[in-house]
Amino acid sequence: MITILSFYKFKKINNLNKLKKFFFKNVNSLSIKGLIILSPEGINGTLAGSLKNINSIKKIIISELNISKFDIQNITRSNFIPFLRTKIKIKSEVVPINERYDFDKRFKKKYLTPSQWNKFIRFKNIKIIDARKPFEYKVGTFKKAINPNSYNFREFKNYLSTIKKNEKVGMFCTGGIRCEKASNYLYKNGYENIYMLKGGIINYFNKIKPKNSMWKGECFVFDNRVTIKKDATPGTYTVCGGCRMPISTKDTKSSKYKIGLSCPKCYETLSNDQIKRFTMRHNQIVNSKIKFKFKEKKIK
Repeated sequence: MITILSFYKFKKINNLNKLKKFFFKNVNSLSIKGLIILSPEGINGTLAGSLKNINSIKKIIISELNISKFDIQNITRSNFIPFLRTKIKIKSEVVPINERYDFDKRFKKKYLTPSQWNKFIRFKNIKIIDARKPFEYKVGTFKKAINPNSYNFREFKNYLSTIKKNEKVGMFCTGGIRCEKASNYLYKNGYENIYMLKGGIINYFNKIKPKNSMWKGECFVFDNRVTIKKDATPGTYTVCGGCRMPISTKDTKSSKYKIGLSCPKCYETLSNDQIKRFTMRHNQIVNSKIKFKFKEKKIK
């Protein structure tokens, strides 16, 4: 079984290139795959590997950053490695909204645990905002949640400016980092009634039993699992090889669905060059799953 660690830490970082080389060397030596984003304001990542190796890389990252722990970390599991390779990128922001994180106005006091969140969203006169993209919202969301219809986080910042300062707002996202950045922006602009789901949807799935869940649908994740269910196990959606959007079981029954190539939304828009590239990419994903299953069988 593969362990998947998602985490973030807001911290002022200077030696980005040095850290990139150091982390890349250690991640590869431990046969871990995934993505790490480094920026002057912190680190954000999702890494997959054996439990032992994930624990090792976690200790290495925490030690090298000279921190006691991550702001948030979530653990999920899968029967295959949901990444093809390791990528470590240097960005100006850990989440791009054209606003640097204000460490002097750090949002600390209004995190809600999953059980507190269940009570909170039942209240009247509460605005519940899904801080994710529209296609993520369509896959699944909380009851009463508002879709800002923002296609990137910079657009989402424009939506935030429409919120009245006396409104009580609850925000959530996949792992918490998008809400962390958004709440920091609101807090430094004079908003005080802003609450966020600690650890995001993934932490909610880990802590709340499906029978007590107020979530509807599944949750999109940015790796080859595509979605996870209410019990945090891999979901039922696949991803279209053409438009890269999540597609349901119903979509796969369409005559316009071609595995690894197209879905009903993009079937008529693909060029011959795209078909060739998408086929190659799909084969890489399939082969990565086959290789892991072979290794797992051999170990047994």
